[in-house]
Amino acid sequence: MGIARNARQFIAAPLDAVWAVLSDLDELPRWHPIFGSLAVVGGAAGPVATGMRADWRPVIAASWVHRRFAPPIEVTACDPGRLLELTQPEPLGATVVRWELHGDGAGTLVTQTVSSTGPSAPLYDRILARRLAARPNTTLALLARRAGAACEAPLNVVIAGGSGLLGRRIAADLTSRGHAVAILTRAVDPALAFRQVEWDGRTVGAWADELAKPRTAVINLAGKLVDCRPTAANIAALTRSRVEPTRALVAAVARLGRPVPHWVQASTTAIWSDAGETPCTEGTPLPDPGLPQMTGVALPWEEAVAGAAAERLTILRTSIVLESESPALGRLVSITRAGAGGRVGDGRQWFSWIHIDDWLAAVRRALGTDDGAGLPAGVVVAATENPVRNAELMRQLRRRLHRPPSPPTPAPLLAVGAIALRTDPALGLTGRYATSTMLREVGFEFRFPTLDVALADLLPSRA
Repeated sequence: MGIARNARQFIAAPLDAVWAVLSDLDELPRWHPIFGSLAVVGGAAGPVATGMRADWRPVIAASWVHRRFAPPIEVTACDPGRLLELTQPEPLGATVVRWELHGDGAGTLVTQTVSSTGPSAPLYDRILARRLAARPNTTLALLARRAGAACEAPLNVVIAGGSGLLGRRIAADLTSRGHAVAILTRAVDPALAFRQVEWDGRTVGAWADELAKPRTAVINLAGKLVDCRPTAANIAALTRSRVEPTRALVAAVARLGRPVPHWVQASTTAIWSDAGETPCTEGTPLPDPGLPQMTGVALPWEEAVAGAAAERLTILRTSIVLESESPALGRLVSITRAGAGGRVGDGRQWFSWIHIDDWLAAVRRALGTDDGAGLPAGVVVAATENPVRNAELMRQLRRRLHRPPSPPTPAPLLAVGAIALRTDPALGLTGRYATSTMLREVGFEFRFPTLDVALADLLPSRA
């Protein structure tokens, strides 16, 4: 039995610089958060080599058990400049972390794989491997810093809503590519590996100084998660959490007396509410009035950025972003593993989606940091060209998770369950066939164009 979790990150640093940090075991606690301390057995000096062992303290709840009973971690594979593998022996198995490096003229692609093997794999996956694999791109961004990641024309990027999942991912991605990132947050999180600046999300304050730096771009992702009951109070809170920060950013940039070069404004394809069989692209009219918890939240969000002083303002209407740690994918995986992975309602509602790597690439194109044409000003839909119906989504999840066919979940049953889960049944019962003509026109190529390829990449593999 085995469970493996993969992640990858491009780092704008030469391969030898990345390898110099990665292969120095003394450096591990300085960039990998789970390595609280590490000491090579015997104090051996010299380059890392297969067979080298080290005592270490993991930052986990059961660290005292590890310190008392666990044998040293061992270098079980080492190919200088290409591969480093560390193995922690466990009773009836092992936990393995492996880094593979591939260099080109622009930098280094690092792939990290964390796996648990043997009969004890499910147990040690929960105890250790998941912690080793948690927030992997943030961890690799710390590696990038140690390796001196840099680019020719770095941006200063101010991210509102940067402490959320998408904010952390774009912050890690930009940091690894040599850009400077500042996250606007209501409460500084010591565990967050990026520079944070406090703001209240409503008024212009000292945080606005971040916008005055040269070559500063804005990414506005601020907003509460929509996974809540569609009450009037919750809808009002969802709207305020988006409109007030957007207005504060617009006011702060207006005081600069000059536009920022790039502004990426988050929005959602849910602005079309339940579109049925109507294809939704950038030019598709909005419903009037639409669902209050969808159009009623997203439309004021977009309207709040009108008139922002930006040379290029891109409103990114994003579909469901599939990411290994996202709440949306996590809930779908949980219910499928629990045996409730049948279609929802009649199963014909459309599920529009985008893989996290493709979303990151779209944001970089909007910022003008990637090769190729940038994204145009105005609305751009961030969604693949291959939406699927709910029935197909659930079928592919069952196949990927090795689950048998499941009975459907009738709409009335979902509505009752949504009350217990404090969520909105419309999230499962409505949908949109959303695709982008703009991405096609600028030659954007999806790395993960189909759902089966995306799920194979994101979900832990089991053998």
